[in-house]
Amino acid sequence: QVQLVESGGGLVQPGGSLRLSCAASRSFSSINTMDWYRQAPGKEREWVAGITSPDRMNYADSVKGRFTISTDNFKNTLYLQMNSLKPEDTAVYYCNAIARGRAYWGQGTRVTVSS
Repeated sequence: QVQLVESGGGLVQPGGSLRLSCAASRSFSSINTMDWYRQAPGKEREWVAGITSPDRMNYADSVKGRFTISTDNFKNTLYLQMNSLKPEDTAVYYCNAIARGRAYWGQGTRVTVSS
């Protein structure tokens, strides 16, 4: 079992920044991959970014160059630094972990980009 708890969401103006955090209940050494997803109102959940090792990160085209995914292995925490936010980034953001073939999800943190 892996428990994931996201935090860091909120209301931000267009062009602003936020950093999301996802605290895992287990060491990252037992987790294969970690990803961020988001779900905007009325839309399906979409993949945003993923990390499999410190040097293997991938991003959706819509966030490339603006978002950065990273981990703190001592804190068992996943981050998503979001810069140059746009109204279309408004969504509930979820972290996802794959461990031993099973997928785990956090409860989500809401991000609203609006002036």
